[in-house]
Amino acid sequence: MNRVRRRYLIGLGRRSGNASTALRFLALARLGLGHSSVRVANEISLARSTVVKAAASFVADGVDGLYDQRRFNGRAKVDDRFRRNVGDLLRRTPQDFGWQRPTWTRELLCREMMRRGFRAIAACTMGRVLREIGARHGMARPIVLCPWPREKRERRLRELRALAARSTEREPVLYADEVDIHLNPRIGRDWMLRGHQRRIVTPGKNVKHYVAGALAAHDDVMTWVDAPRKNSVLFALLLFRVVNTYRRARRIHLIVDNYGIHDSKLIRRILADMNGRVVLHFLPPYCPDDNRIERRWQDLHANVTRNHRCTSMPKLMSEVHAFLHVRNFRRGVRARQLRSVI
Repeated sequence: MNRVRRRYLIGLGRRSGNASTALRFLALARLGLGHSSVRVANEISLARSTVVKAAASFVADGVDGLYDQRRFNGRAKVDDRFRRNVGDLLRRTPQDFGWQRPTWTRELLCREMMRRGFRAIAACTMGRVLREIGARHGMARPIVLCPWPREKRERRLRELRALAARSTEREPVLYADEVDIHLNPRIGRDWMLRGHQRRIVTPGKNVKHYVAGALAAHDDVMTWVDAPRKNSVLFALLLFRVVNTYRRARRIHLIVDNYGIHDSKLIRRILADMNGRVVLHFLPPYCPDDNRIERRWQDLHANVTRNHRCTSMPKLMSEVHAFLHVRNFRRGVRARQLRSVI
């Protein structure tokens, strides 16, 4: 096959608008150079059988044999409009459209799309559509709506964000909260082989321990304490640890949620004894996403408590402390590097 013919075939493949078709035209052009099917398959990362079939189709039907024969099937059932409508459905629940089921399945999505006037497709085709639009089959998250009016809530959150942006070593701003540590592991997803389900041996009788932490807004370093009970004493211990850690600070700001131990009589007396050195700033009710330390607790669960195999609480707490120490060390190194660059 001469050079002009080969370039003509490659151009036809590119203009086809289909990647698979373009590769078949390219494979035939490479065969026209006298290369073997094995060499061509290795050069353009195709299976050898695909190269052989492309050559056989060209011999039998000419150039038309290299095109995807499905192009004569008419308008495709799945197009951009179809995908956009599936995405719109996933932003709502089946009950919004009159179905009794609260969660979507591929079959139910197919039925709802038929109700919208689209052509019927199989559940496996709907699965491919979901992959194409980047949908995932994940866990829902329960939330509680904030009772405050939207304007009041947003105004308060803006004030707290501005306060955190002004955080310095002389006047630090810290996000404080508590986390529950359970001896019975939190079961979570993990990679495993098909047909094999990972088993986690649990102690049976659950034991709880609690960690209270404060995350600095200016350098992302955490200060924490732990105790067997989640009460005002635990938060008081955190206050004393924070004051001891930030001895040179003129005033320390703590952003906390509205949990009762943060505003108890004991905490008020301790704050009064500190003569205003520690100031509490309360988030609007039910706004955990605006407390930065919540993301650090998620990292703690993902790296330590989820699917853990510790048989005693002391062993589990030692891993918790080790994780937090390593995290602080890495944040400290990163902060020093940034300061050296600046």
